[in-house]
Amino acid sequence: MQTTNVASQPLDKSWNPTITAALITVLWTTSAHCDAPAQSVRLWSGHAPGETSAELGTQLDKGDSITRIKNTTAPTLDVFLAEHPNGTAVVVLPGGGFGYVVTDLEGSEAAAFLNAMGVSVFVLRYRTGDNQRDNVWQKPVQDAQRAIRTIRANASKWSIDQDRVGVLGFSAGGQASAFLLTAKEAMYESTDPIDENLWCPNFGTLVYPWRLLNESGRLKHGIEVTESTPKTIIIHTHDDPAADSLGSVAFDTKLKKHNVDAELHIYRTGGHGYGLRRREDSVIDQWPAIVSDWLRLQGLASASK
Repeated sequence: MQTTNVASQPLDKSWNPTITAALITVLWTTSAHCDAPAQSVRLWSGHAPGETSAELGTQLDKGDSITRIKNTTAPTLDVFLAEHPNGTAVVVLPGGGFGYVVTDLEGSEAAAFLNAMGVSVFVLRYRTGDNQRDNVWQKPVQDAQRAIRTIRANASKWSIDQDRVGVLGFSAGGQASAFLLTAKEAMYESTDPIDENLWCPNFGTLVYPWRLLNESGRLKHGIEVTESTPKTIIIHTHDDPAADSLGSVAFDTKLKKHNVDAELHIYRTGGHGYGLRRREDSVIDQWPAIVSDWLRLQGLASASK
C-alpha cells in the first residue's frame, strides 16, 4: 500500500475540519478477497497523541492469505463507501493482539456485506506496538474516537447520518470496542475542529472479543456498562481457544442488567479468527446474516442489493 505521508508535517492551525485532498490518497492495491478501498485517510495532520514518529506500518508476512500490518504509529482509515448509502457508517477495528492489525480477514472483508445494505465502512488501521504493556487498548480507543469524529466531521461529504455511526470490533479490536462503547470521556486532548464532534458510537458489534475478563473473572477495569451504553450485538463460539466466550457472556449480562438493547449469539464451533470466512464443521460463517437482520431491525440497514 502506498499513501501520502503527511503526519510528520507540523500541525496547520488553519486546517479545515473537512478532509482535504492532501489527506486523501486513492489506493490501487488489490486483494484476493475484496476490493481495495476508495480512499485512505490520515486521522491526524500531526503526530498522533503521545507519538514521536509517523509510521504507516509494515506488512508482517506469515505466508498465508491474511494481511497483517505492524509497527503503526500514524493511524489511517480505509474508506469503503456504500454505492447506495442509507446514512449508516461502521468503523471496523480488526484484531491482531494489539501487535498488528489484520486489515482484510477482520477488516475490508466486512465491507462487502455491509456496503450491500447501504452501510458505509471505515476500516481503522489503529496504532500497534508492545502488546504486553498495561492498558494496551488505550491507543486503539483514542484512534477509534478520532475516527468517529472524523466521520462526523465529513458526514455531508460521505452521506452519513451523524446519529448512525457504529463500531464493529474483532478479537483485540473487539476488546478495544468494549472499552470504546463504555468510555465516559474522550481519551485524548482536542487538537483541531474535528475534535469538536462527538466521539461516542451509536451502536456496536463485537465478534469474538479478546480477553474481556481480568484474572478474577470479572470485566476488565474500564469496561463499565451503564444505562447509556450503546446497543450492542455480540458473536462468539464455545470452542474459542484464544478468547473465552465467558467474557462475552459477562458483557452481555451487564448490558441486560442495565436495560441496554443487546443480543448475544454463541455458536458451538468455529474457534477464533475466522472473520467472515468459512470453517470446517461449523456454521460460524452465518453470523453476518444475524448481524444483518439485527441492523435492519434497528433501522440501521437496508435490504441487501
